[in-house]
Amino acid sequence: MPTLRNGTLSALPWREFVLEGFRGGVEVQALLFAVFLALYVLTVLGNVTKIVVITRDARLHSPMYFFLKNLSFLDLCYSSVIAPNALANFLSSKAISFRGCATQLFFFSLLATTEAFLLAVMAYDRFLAICSPLQYPVTMCPATCVRLVLGAYCGGCLNSIIETSLTFQLPFCSSNRVDHFFCDVPPLLRLACANTAVNQLVMFGLCGLIIVGTTLVVLVSYGYIAVTILRMRSGSGRHKLFSTCGSHLTAVSLFYGTVFVMYAQPGAVGSMEQGKVVSVFYTLVIPVLNPLIYSLWNKDVKDALRRLGQVHSQAEDGVP
Repeated sequence: MPTLRNGTLSALPWREFVLEGFRGGVEVQALLFAVFLALYVLTVLGNVTKIVVITRDARLHSPMYFFLKNLSFLDLCYSSVIAPNALANFLSSKAISFRGCATQLFFFSLLATTEAFLLAVMAYDRFLAICSPLQYPVTMCPATCVRLVLGAYCGGCLNSIIETSLTFQLPFCSSNRVDHFFCDVPPLLRLACANTAVNQLVMFGLCGLIIVGTTLVVLVSYGYIAVTILRMRSGSGRHKLFSTCGSHLTAVSLFYGTVFVMYAQPGAVGSMEQGKVVSVFYTLVIPVLNPLIYSLWNKDVKDALRRLGQVHSQAEDGVP
């Protein structure tokens, strides 16, 4: 039985994996290509627009929008790790090198885990802004915001290093055909000709710890926020806060819910085909929905979009 030599990929019996993707003939592949392309284009347009609007509008230079801009950057990046390669596979060879597969897994895990931490940071930010408004400007200063974002990336990097190194230390000698449209831990573990109990335990343990820990931060933060909002006498103030918090809670529920089903609940996904559908949702659909959720429910963002549009119209008309 072939094994790894010195912990490297060179001793594997193949030089590449084959991403089998979705089943179906030419028509199905063409339809999937169109769907993936549309979702990716919308992801790029939506998140780039949000980044540009927040960057250019001085009224949005606050901690909340700083975190929102970073969320858009993460959505843009981790969709780009998956979508272009998947689109290429629909049209041509489905092969991906071992090192390419390891790289894709590393960056996908890094960015997705960082997003989980960032969503918790955003809930904590809302908690401070609503429950401690007088201390908020001092507590959530620019340096603190940067440190929180860097901490989210460090947590994502640590998880990604552990997952990728444990996965690619396994001997893949039973097959090189990955039953997925990108390199992910569950389908790769199915190809290993060694005991993967430790890998599965680590994956469920890490993902469960991250999801449960960040979910607790969100729930506790919004518990205090709910109490504070209910004590407010101003109806307009309540409505504004509920709309702001509602968008974040929607994004959190969509992201955490799908990731929990996929990684932190053994047996929740009955087959790899179901797993692929869930994966499409959190790798392509959620990054499309996030800009819409935060834009449609946020008056400040809509006003900023309107002002940006007026500036461009005046520039085209030659108005100084």
